[in-house]
Amino acid sequence: MTVIESEEKNLSPLKTALSKSATAVDKNLDLTLRPQNFKEYIGQEKIKKSLGILLGAAKKRQEPIEHILLYGPAGLGKTTLANIIAKEMGANIKTTSGPAIERVGDFGSILTNLQDGDILFIDEIHRLNKLIEEILYPAMEDFKLDIIIGKGPSARTIQLDLPKFTLIGATTKLGSLSNPLRNRFGATYRLDFYQDAEIEKILNRSSRILGVDIDPSGLKKISSCARCTPRVANRLLKRVRDFCQIKNKRSVDSAAASEALEMIDIDHIGLEQADREILKTIIEKFQGGPVGINSIAAASSEEIKTIEDVYEPYLLQIGFLNRTAKGRVATQKAYEHLGLSFPHKQEPLTL
Repeated sequence: MTVIESEEKNLSPLKTALSKSATAVDKNLDLTLRPQNFKEYIGQEKIKKSLGILLGAAKKRQEPIEHILLYGPAGLGKTTLANIIAKEMGANIKTTSGPAIERVGDFGSILTNLQDGDILFIDEIHRLNKLIEEILYPAMEDFKLDIIIGKGPSARTIQLDLPKFTLIGATTKLGSLSNPLRNRFGATYRLDFYQDAEIEKILNRSSRILGVDIDPSGLKKISSCARCTPRVANRLLKRVRDFCQIKNKRSVDSAAASEALEMIDIDHIGLEQADREILKTIIEKFQGGPVGINSIAAASSEEIKTIEDVYEPYLLQIGFLNRTAKGRVATQKAYEHLGLSFPHKQEPLTL
C-alpha cells in the first residue's frame, strides 16, 4: 500500500462523518442549541426591545398579544423567536407551515382546537393556499370561522366563535404575502444578518452546550465562514467538532477549523462549491453578465428557486453579485476572489 493510499484509507471515516449534515444526535441537539429566552437570544437587539414593550403591555392588560409577522432570510432565528415569545407569555404554541395546510377542513380543526391565549405559529406563511388565506382574515380580525355546509342552492354558512389566539407568521419573502394578509398583523419585524461578533457569541454558547473546547481563534475562523447566519454557524461548528474528534484534537483552534472547513469545500469567507460554480458560470459562460436567472440555472444545473433562496442572498450581501434590470452581474470583488482578471470594458450597471 502506497503512502497516498494509506492516507486515503485513514481519511475515509472522516469524510463519511463530515458528509452527513445531520446525524440523529444533531437532531436532538438542535433543540437544546435554540435559545430559551431573550437573555440567551443573541443579536436582533432592536426587535427584542420592541417585543419586550409589546409583551409587557399585553401582560399588564392581561390580553393576548397582537398578531406578529417575522420576515427575513432563512436561518436567522424566526422560529426560535416565536417559541421565546410563547414562553414569555406563558402560552401554548402550535406550529405548522403554509405548505402543510392543504384543506380548509384541516385548518378549521387547527383553529377550533386552540385555547384562549394560545399562539399559532405558521412558518413560510407566504405559501398558504388562497382559500385558507380567505378563512384566515375573519379569524384574525374577529375570531370567527365561517363554514359552508352543503352545496348548490341548499348551501348555508355557519359562523363559529374562535378563542382569542395570536398568530405569528414567518416568511422569507415578505413581498409574496398579499396586502390584505400583511395588513392584518399588528406588528411586523425584519430580522437582519448578524455581525461576526454576534456569531462568535452564538458559537461560544453552542460550543459549551456541545462540549467542544474551542479557543478564540477557532471561534473567529468559524464565524468568518458562517455567512452571517446562526444556523450555518452551528452547522459548521458540528462539522468542525466531527473533524477534531476523528483527528484526536483536544481543542479547536484556527488551524484545525481551517483544515476542517477546507475538507468540506468552504473557503475563508464561507462560500461553498455551489456558490463558486454559480459565479464561475456567470463569468466564464456569460462574460460576467448581465444574464437572466433562467440561463444561470440551466448552465449551472441548479434550480432557479435554490439559486434565489439559498445562494444569491449571501452573494448579494457580500457584494459579489448585482441584480440589474438586464439580469445578474458578477462584480469586481467576485473576479478577485476567484483569482480572475476583471474586464474593465464591462457595461455600466443599469439599476
